[in-house]
Amino acid sequence: MTLTTRILLAMALAIALGTITFNLLAMPDLNDSVRYVLDDLLASGLFALIGKIFVSSLKVLVVPLVFVSLVCGVCHLSDQSSLGRMSLKTVFLYLVTTAIAISAAMTLANIVNPGVGIDMSVEAEFKAPEAVPLIDVLANIFPTNPFRAMAEGNMLQVIVFAILIGLAIGRSGVPGERIGKQFSDWNEILMTLVTMLMNLAPYGVFALLFSLFASKGLGPVQELLAYMFTVVAVLLVHGIVVYSAMLRMFAGVSPVTFLKKMWPVQIFAFSTASSSATLPVTIKNAEQNLGVGTRAASFVLPLGATINMDGTAIMQGVATVFIAQAFGLDLSMGDYLLVIATATLASIGTAGVPGVGLITLSMVLQQVGLPVEGIALIIGVDRLLDMLRTAVNVTGDTMVSVVIAKTEGVLNHERYNDLSISATTNNDDK
Repeated sequence: MTLTTRILLAMALAIALGTITFNLLAMPDLNDSVRYVLDDLLASGLFALIGKIFVSSLKVLVVPLVFVSLVCGVCHLSDQSSLGRMSLKTVFLYLVTTAIAISAAMTLANIVNPGVGIDMSVEAEFKAPEAVPLIDVLANIFPTNPFRAMAEGNMLQVIVFAILIGLAIGRSGVPGERIGKQFSDWNEILMTLVTMLMNLAPYGVFALLFSLFASKGLGPVQELLAYMFTVVAVLLVHGIVVYSAMLRMFAGVSPVTFLKKMWPVQIFAFSTASSSATLPVTIKNAEQNLGVGTRAASFVLPLGATINMDGTAIMQGVATVFIAQAFGLDLSMGDYLLVIATATLASIGTAGVPGVGLITLSMVLQQVGLPVEGIALIIGVDRLLDMLRTAVNVTGDTMVSVVIAKTEGVLNHERYNDLSISATTNNDDK
């Protein structure tokens, strides 16, 4: 079997066996020895440990891979002035896709009405994390200590420092050429390490999902079925229809080929629920399998993993309408426009802040006068939806990287269209 098939099989088995385990643990008359083995030894013990090690192994590559690949991309620019143009196009596309995502989410939510009939008699409490002021976020983009930024995983600061180093190397003549070759070698080594970790993916995916579903089950799915259906429907439409249309319109490439080659990356994103943890796999897939040039992939993808949150924007749009309906509150057209603007700008304004989805949703609710406590209504199923949102996020990041590569003339069409090259094979980026 191919690696993709093995990952899909591991995912299906983990969800099935994890759900069965959760149902067994919910039985009051279950033997204590069996409960100890299923819960303490397996779900909360062995598989939880394997899952954490797998995610940590991916995350440990994020900072060095982003730094090295971005330095390589910038220092090899024949025209360094093009970096500013590429940056503006990238941020513009990310903002556009986010605005489309939340607009579609709110439109469908008003058609489905997922919050109508929700029982609000249950006491729900939610304390939103404090949002960082926009001016502080913008000031913190520029590092005072690059090593501290790397140690803390502050990706925006790492990106800025890598760009500066890349620009300096590109302008340093012969010494810059020597250092640039060393960074290229390091980039190849890190890509090889990503391939090694991908071969262990089926085991990591199984451990992550089994541990999750054994402890959480399917959550209060029945109570929030309409809400879940709305979010999932918009995620699928946005991830398939909108991205495909943009690929065809702006890059002139086959969306089917793109989606086929994104499968393994989407599975990684689904299992880890983290765009940052998936970033090494995303970069490898874009460069080696979709033919995106290093300078485009190394800049667009790390930036997207930090600021582009189409999946989260969709959740925020549906959740805003859901909470308003659940509390019996009406939103005006002005409120809807305010939600779209706030959520779109917040996707950049809260970049790099832990719990960014909850922070931005609480900001959106406060802007239109909705009770922040309503977030507690959706927390029960948010973990499952977060996995799908992350898959959409990495797909959007990669789609934009293909478009940028096309407009910058660094898209390898032969590699893109070659279906024999996929994220499950080890190919050298020649």
